[in-house]
Amino acid sequence: MPVDEETQQDLSYHQDAPRARTRDGVELYYESVGEGTALTFLNNFFLSAPFWRECTGELSRRHRVVTYDFCNHGASTRLSQEPTWEEHAADVIGLLDALEIESTYLVGTSASTQLARDVALEYPDRVRGLVLAGPVFGLRGMRRHRQLNRAWLLTLKNEGIAALYNHMYPEVIAGEMNEEGGTPGFLGLRESFMAMNTPEELINGLTLAQQGDTSPELLSRVVAPTLIVLGDDDILLSPGRGRDLAALFPKGHCEIMPNAGHVPYLDDPETFQTLVLKFVEEAEAHV
Repeated sequence: MPVDEETQQDLSYHQDAPRARTRDGVELYYESVGEGTALTFLNNFFLSAPFWRECTGELSRRHRVVTYDFCNHGASTRLSQEPTWEEHAADVIGLLDALEIESTYLVGTSASTQLARDVALEYPDRVRGLVLAGPVFGLRGMRRHRQLNRAWLLTLKNEGIAALYNHMYPEVIAGEMNEEGGTPGFLGLRESFMAMNTPEELINGLTLAQQGDTSPELLSRVVAPTLIVLGDDDILLSPGRGRDLAALFPKGHCEIMPNAGHVPYLDDPETFQTLVLKFVEEAEAHV
């Protein structure tokens, strides 16, 4: 069956794009669009920097939107050793330094919500606020997330990347989007998924996603204003648990997106951007 071209994204890299030097031997591919207060997007391990172009258009009209590829992913430097969470956090700061960004809002998604939290804890002066879409920490850790990661990793190793996509799709995509997109939507997103990833990158990413501290106690130490954006069809957190999670942050707030799943920015990019714009506006008013 042919793929619906309208469901595919432009995932090409800018060949003349500069690289940002962070740690020794590391250069990160990045894209920076717009002017004003910076919003820096942290990929989970299934995304690349070009993915965000279609999900950030409205944001870039009013703010500076920075997207980049993690070290060992996409078009950034490849090292023989997979970076740790601490090294990924150092890369965030190195990227900000290279772009002369004093402080930024960090937008984390799924696994990268942990990275956003860690950067906010380690470098509080560099983080103006956090947007956590589909967070992977909860009121009592996140056993379900790590169980899913292990299951995905097993599928990937045994059956390959296409089978992994088939496994993940009904778990992370909201029922509404699944029904509306039908087969063309499924196939179009599969093309994008397979274009953005290699088996090695996914194995490394899924392995790292099972590491790190998920203790709820850490959240009480995050001083930055924090917005949790949660789809009401997210398999990891119910709306009620999402609101309870937001209450653990000193300046936490939760917004529930209807008919959205674990990747709400993909289910409804317009609503997601509206929520982010409102959050930033309100946070900046209290600076």
